[in-house]
Amino acid sequence: MPITIAIDGFSSCGKSTLAKDLAASMGYVYVDSGAMYRAVTLHFLRMSIDVNDADKVEQGLSDLRLDFRSEGTHQRVLLNGKIVEKELRSMAVNKLVSPVATLSNVRAELVRQQQYIGRNGGIVMDGRDIGTVVFPDAELKLFITADTQERVRRRVEELKRMGSPTPAKEVETNLSERDRIDSTRDDSPLRKAKGVVVIDNTNLTREEQAAMCLALAKHRA
Repeated sequence: MPITIAIDGFSSCGKSTLAKDLAASMGYVYVDSGAMYRAVTLHFLRMSIDVNDADKVEQGLSDLRLDFRSEGTHQRVLLNGKIVEKELRSMAVNKLVSPVATLSNVRAELVRQQQYIGRNGGIVMDGRDIGTVVFPDAELKLFITADTQERVRRRVEELKRMGSPTPAKEVETNLSERDRIDSTRDDSPLRKAKGVVVIDNTNLTREEQAAMCLALAKHRA
């Protein structure tokens, strides 16, 4: 019987990479919940919406349409009919996504959509509250962590590949602020779920991490 795999952790810990590897190995669907929050953030940026203005946020949500397109084991997020993968990883979105994710009305809508997508299992989803809020009964819950400097290095390399080179100091400041917001927000703060398996991948290769977690997943399936 297909299981649900929930992966949580701080930004740039390799959650998405692991989730994609597990989904591919098990023939499951991968959903990047963070991309959904990034899509809402991008929408607000495009609409020049102040996230501190509750009325404008509500209006922005009413003009928002998120759709999903299955491509193999991956669910791509479409913002108002268009795939916006590259824009979602921009520094502008990086700086605003955590404040947007603190908004209760935004979280309520996206959690509803995430639970609907994963209602039949056979899914790997990563984010900040997947094991605690979205799928608290998931058969396998993982919490991924890594050394701060390693996370900075990974994000700098990611931005460079995207054609948006960014100084390491700026990246570190951004990650620290996102960590603070994600951990202290009132609604669904980032924390370790009950029964979670914690994995520090600072010194693990992608292959080592994938093999370790695949063994755990097969044991729970």
